[in-house]
Amino acid sequence: MSPRFLLGEIWTGIRRNASMTVSVVLVTMVSMYLLGLGLLAQRQADTMKGYWYDRVQVSIYLCTDNSSRPNCGTGAVTEEQKSTLLTQLEALPEVKQVFYESEEEAYSRFQDQFRNSPLAGNIQVGDIPQSYRVQLEDPSRFGVVVSQFEGAAGVAYVQDQERVLNRFFTVINYITLFSVLLAALMVLAAILLMATTIRQSAFSRRREIGIMRLVGASNFTIRVPFVIETLIAAVLGALLAFGLLWATVHYIFSRFLNQVVLDQALIGDSDVFAVAPLMFAGVVALAVLTSTVTLWRYLRV
Repeated sequence: MSPRFLLGEIWTGIRRNASMTVSVVLVTMVSMYLLGLGLLAQRQADTMKGYWYDRVQVSIYLCTDNSSRPNCGTGAVTEEQKSTLLTQLEALPEVKQVFYESEEEAYSRFQDQFRNSPLAGNIQVGDIPQSYRVQLEDPSRFGVVVSQFEGAAGVAYVQDQERVLNRFFTVINYITLFSVLLAALMVLAAILLMATTIRQSAFSRRREIGIMRLVGASNFTIRVPFVIETLIAAVLGALLAFGLLWATVHYIFSRFLNQVVLDQALIGDSDVFAVAPLMFAGVVALAVLTSTVTLWRYLRV
């Protein structure tokens, strides 16, 4: 098969089925974009886990005069109880460092974190109790601290940030799953559209195919132009999806969120390039497999 003949057949197929080819490009672009978003969402979750798990703290909130916690029936925590708690915390091998936060410091931190929220005006000094903030050597060992100090004298309750973070990461994982499932539906649509395009292209060239068979052309020679047409459309769709992903990450994450949210670990352009090989490999495999199976069923003799 000469390259000139092959290129001519490919151009003829694309020209005759231009609208269907454009549809394959667009559907592939959307499906790969959604799949890429799902992969990037998972990378974002992994990045934030690594970032935040190093900063996980266990907060031991102490009793106040107005505390309604069952363990605070005797009133506010005493200085002796605070000293005992600090000594016990510092003696634990799982504890890396202990920080004390007074009611005034807790109020100031809350006002700083929620300065743009209506909640800031509803909180007064004393509403957030004093606490010990415990940084762990291994964040996964938070259960040791929680179990030992829950119910201790002078302790209102113990809160570990990992429980809060796990809820956050669960939401991200659900978003990732939803993106991947939606991408899977779009991939199915792309497969059906590719198969329809191939069949329509083959039908429009049935006379040429009949002549090629009469002169002894092999099935491989007949099928190659259809496979390459489908591959070109799918790769173009993947390239467009890659461009959209890069623009999303570069302008929304790198240019905007990294300037607004300074204390977060966010994905960047390198993550887009990391998932790109998976996208292109998947598109190539999808296009070749779909066209091969469709042509095998439609053009077999």
